[in-house]
Amino acid sequence: MAKEKGITPRTEDFSQWYNDVIMRAELADYSPVRGCMVIRPRGYGIWELMQRALDEMFKETGHQNAYFPLFIPQSFLAKEAEHVEGFSPETAVVTHGGGKELEEPLVVRPTSETIIYSLYAKWIQSYRDLPLLLNQWANIVRWEMRTRLFLRTTEFLWQEGHTAHATDEEAEAETLLILDIYRRFMEEWVAMPVVTGLKTESEKFAGAVRTYACEALMQDNRALQAGTSHNLGQNFAKAFEVQYQTAEGGLDYVWNTSWGVSTRMVGGLIMSHSDDTGLVCPPKLAPVQVMIVPIWKSPDQKTSVLEVGSKVAEELKAAGIRVDLDERDGLKPGAKYYEWEGKGIPVRLEIGPRDVEQGQVMVARRIGGKEPSKLDGLVETVSATLDGIQQELYDTAVARRDANSVRSVSKAQLTELMAGSGGFAYGGYCGKERCEIDIKDTTKATIRVLPGAEFRSEPAPTTCVWCGEKAVTEAVWARAY
Repeated sequence: MAKEKGITPRTEDFSQWYNDVIMRAELADYSPVRGCMVIRPRGYGIWELMQRALDEMFKETGHQNAYFPLFIPQSFLAKEAEHVEGFSPETAVVTHGGGKELEEPLVVRPTSETIIYSLYAKWIQSYRDLPLLLNQWANIVRWEMRTRLFLRTTEFLWQEGHTAHATDEEAEAETLLILDIYRRFMEEWVAMPVVTGLKTESEKFAGAVRTYACEALMQDNRALQAGTSHNLGQNFAKAFEVQYQTAEGGLDYVWNTSWGVSTRMVGGLIMSHSDDTGLVCPPKLAPVQVMIVPIWKSPDQKTSVLEVGSKVAEELKAAGIRVDLDERDGLKPGAKYYEWEGKGIPVRLEIGPRDVEQGQVMVARRIGGKEPSKLDGLVETVSATLDGIQQELYDTAVARRDANSVRSVSKAQLTELMAGSGGFAYGGYCGKERCEIDIKDTTKATIRVLPGAEFRSEPAPTTCVWCGEKAVTEAVWARAY
């Protein structure tokens, strides 16, 4: 049997560490199709929990799920000039079907604005049909040249919301509502703090009026765009003739929004919390939150510890805790601990003969710490432990982000920071594209967001970090995935 390859330390090679964690935790694997990935059950289990939580949030705010075709007529993309220009380099196109050349090539969806708004033109006739709030869970294909599991693959899974409104104000409110939902989900479920704000013109979604984003800082101090929400204005409505009769009897174009998060969030989870032992998974998103490991040497001991272990498992399941019992024979306890630590199980309960005698179990936390707990009240203890781990992961990530965020950077500081340790650099921005391009060319850092009010510096910067002219806003720079 080949010796299992260890995990490369983060400080030695972060990229290889990331891949090693995925492989050891059995989250995904490489597909025979270049650039695509296979999501294994453990990885898909995390995505399912993400879906479940977000889907509930969407439905609580009035959104409904629908599904639209994978194939989009190529002519649809051409109807919105900025959109087609933005996506043309990434599209996969079907030219033959059923052994014959198609009359019109079909694009494998890189995003669904065009086909959805062609249907909205049929469905929306009156102000009474508004707002229309739809979401779909789907797969997407974008022909990426450089891929990385979960973070950037040719095919990936996501949700994309598409809404239509009677006014610009309603569309803007929707865009910001979704941005807040994303932020709450990322912080409360993924335990991944984010900075939210507006994208610059060069960084916004192709075809949007405004794009807002959630930006997180990974352990290597590079930024990850974890979710975006777009106010599309009337651009697509005019391209696809999505009009409605107003309450006053006139005719107007609807105002659209679109928004999405993807399996990229699984990558964000990995890079936010994991260590050199393997995956660290926030309890809310762990497919198995508790692993019970019985310990025995003799048949009699096996019977007694399994009896207690099974009872504990039943009690935890009844309380809504996702639990499993490792009954495998022929594996030493240490080997089981190593396996479950690498796969990111938040809590491990160890039950040996002495624990059975004393009416207790040993509670081991994936992020460190181990202590005995009486069987009486164990459900409450485990629940509190899971909540504590969730909060500690978030607090640790916030502290790390803040320790690697530099306010009021100078030009020299920005250059030095991006050439060295990296992180979030806050500074004044004149709003001119030439400075944005020059900073990117010089430092490889991009403006991640123009931060929202709660993230802005006090006092506000007065001059541009690069050219020294008057600042019109504050920007957050970072090197990014």
